[in-house]
Amino acid sequence: MAKYVYPAIFHEEESGGYSVSFPDVSGCYTQGGTLAEAVEMAEDALNIMLYTYEEENIPIAPPTDIRSLQLGDNELATLIAADTLEYRRYFDNKSVKKTLTIPNWLNTMSEREHINFSAVLQEALMERLHLT
Repeated sequence: MAKYVYPAIFHEEESGGYSVSFPDVSGCYTQGGTLAEAVEMAEDALNIMLYTYEEENIPIAPPTDIRSLQLGDNELATLIAADTLEYRRYFDNKSVKKTLTIPNWLNTMSEREHINFSAVLQEALMERLHLT
């Protein structure tokens, strides 16, 4: 889970709109009717692909230096950012039930203070994973 920046190539179509490809992210393609829409779609496509790579433990290639790209007629290149942690928080936020074991004395004291166990566990996990 990380933040990434990859170059994307935008090809202006004769029929209008733009098709988008990522030279370093195999199978990552999208398109949009306008340049603004194509950029938005590119951000989404890149997040989906990199999230999938992370989930399936597929090695993620380093990005090519945008200055080294060879562009054809009607093409332009720009950098597209992806934040797979933010993507996970937004799209993969279904709650799951976990069973845990704590000493009775700690349970008693926590219940007296009306501590939300789920909230404390989430906070502790985020801190342990350096996600805060």
